[in-house]
Amino acid sequence: MTGFFVRGLAAGAAGTTALDVVNHLDMAVRGRPASTVPERVVDAFARETGRRVPGSGAARDARRTALGALAGIANGLGVGVLASAVRSYGVRFPAPVGAVLAGAASTAATDVMVAQLGVSDPRTWSAADWAADAAPHLAYGAAVQAVLEAVPTPRERATPRGPARAGLVLRSALLGVAAGSRSSLGFVAPVLTAPTGRGRPGGKSLPVKTLAAVAVVGELVADKQPTTPPRTSAGGLTPRVFGGAEGGARLAAREQVNGALPATAGAAGALAGAWAGLGWRRWSAGRMPALQAALIEDGVALGLAGLACLPGRGRPHLVAVPRTS
Repeated sequence: MTGFFVRGLAAGAAGTTALDVVNHLDMAVRGRPASTVPERVVDAFARETGRRVPGSGAARDARRTALGALAGIANGLGVGVLASAVRSYGVRFPAPVGAVLAGAASTAATDVMVAQLGVSDPRTWSAADWAADAAPHLAYGAAVQAVLEAVPTPRERATPRGPARAGLVLRSALLGVAAGSRSSLGFVAPVLTAPTGRGRPGGKSLPVKTLAAVAVVGELVADKQPTTPPRTSAGGLTPRVFGGAEGGARLAAREQVNGALPATAGAAGALAGAWAGLGWRRWSAGRMPALQAALIEDGVALGLAGLACLPGRGRPHLVAVPRTS
């Protein structure tokens, strides 16, 4: 049987092929030239790293083209493996949603780099530019999702996931709100509230729990430092959203249900929590010392994380037993 990594490579390869087909069909129909963005990304990356693409003239141009194409292939394979890992972990989106998300992830991986390197500014693109960028990536996402659904991993066969209950989705959202305040809580709160002991279902060893506690304490201390990036900046918001999604997925894995809705609720809760925390700090400024406001926020975040994670921690897992005649 195929593991998540090999399946992810196959899904990424299929998606990359679909992307190239749609891209070249667009070139053939509209008569547009090939994009020079991959080569410009190579040039910008070389400048940022203090290197230069070797050679000159046609030889150098050929290397730039090849490196740009290889970067695109790496992006396609990497997103495919990531999507496969997420599905194997228990987060299984419906086909249309999964296709859009895989395509969006591939788009983001490309466009964020393009923007950060100063190659292009997506905010200035026209509707036609966005359509030319979105259509191939949607084809990529559809192909990736098709492979993921057609080739289940042994783990997916062994652990079918039913739909998440409303209570679990709500608790995932609460954990997301906590992660929006302190990002580490999304990752470690389910670990800290799991039963202690490797032999117990869903249990975590004491050393693992100790490391998780250290991570939380470290963030609580780091949050009070003036060098900490703003929570609504890209550097501050990204780990919060990922933490909320991860927390929801972990709660779903604990109950062995589909993690798609809990992970989504966790990510949405993290966005809400980040902005709510920012609003609290702005409101409290001038009304109380900054440290006092931060400590109150710590307490609320820890309380929400506990409220989200403690219910269901000892719920037994249902195991399918074959019927004997």
